[in-house]
Amino acid sequence: MNGVPEQAGALIQMAPFALILVVFYFLLIRPQQKKAKETQEMLDNLKVGDPIVSSGGIHGKIVKLGEGDLQVEIAPKVQIRLSRSAVGQVNRPGKTEEKSA
Repeated sequence: MNGVPEQAGALIQMAPFALILVVFYFLLIRPQQKKAKETQEMLDNLKVGDPIVSSGGIHGKIVKLGEGDLQVEIAPKVQIRLSRSAVGQVNRPGKTEEKSA
């Protein structure tokens, strides 16, 4: 035998694994990378005065920005310090929020 059918058989056996890898990339890895990029962009664009919601559900307005943290006013004369990574979303006026089910 010349070995060509054996090589073709090996390629056919590997095709389902390649297909699974492609599906995993487009359904899991790529959307996760896109979401991480959007989150990092949101954190980089925080400004004083932005109304935010923390990942713990605390609503407030940014009064001071630091390198890795920020101060948020949650009530008149009540400020807390949060890590930048604790910011869940920014509620800017005119920005339409899409609710996911």
